[in-house]
Amino acid sequence: MAIIHRAQLTPSKTEILRDLLASLGWLEGEDLTVIGAYRFDDPAGQVGIECHLVRTGETVYHLPLTYRSAPIDTFGDDGEAAEPVATMEHSVLGTRFVFDALDDEVALDAFWRALCGEQQQAELDVYEGDRLVEHRAQSVDLRLEIDAGAQVPRLGQLEDDGASFTIAQSIGGLDGAVRLVADWGEGGGVIAAYDGD
Repeated sequence: MAIIHRAQLTPSKTEILRDLLASLGWLEGEDLTVIGAYRFDDPAGQVGIECHLVRTGETVYHLPLTYRSAPIDTFGDDGEAAEPVATMEHSVLGTRFVFDALDDEVALDAFWRALCGEQQQAELDVYEGDRLVEHRAQSVDLRLEIDAGAQVPRLGQLEDDGASFTIAQSIGGLDGAVRLVADWGEGGGVIAAYDGD
């Protein structure tokens, strides 16, 4: 389950999302609607994994982020350090380094486990200090779809067989034999897919 603290965030998540969209050239003027978010748990309990769905213009973007207490030292085969997209001051947790989750192996592992049917989205528990004050309803619900006859991926396949999967950056157009689908009030779409190769 994901623990959410009632806290002051500087900058706010909406400000971070707006700046990220602008830096990518995806922001349509000042038009930004935050649709909702979902979370995955990090089994080690160290990294916050939160994936946002936002609309600007006619496009819904999928913006997975991770929150860490320190920078990422290395990422990928080249060993280069990933750069944070923002730094946030959290009134309970202190300084948080915010990364594009596509540059964070902890988040990529969570998506793969979800496509393997081995990880569900996190339940949301809200704390004020040490006290649980709310079980928060999901604003985005995830479900796994598998085509008839499709081979369900297994956890070790990424390393053993060089399997690959895709995480959507915008909603619409992504497909595969195994699909992780996000549903929200007025819409939905594939957020990650495995084609079975």
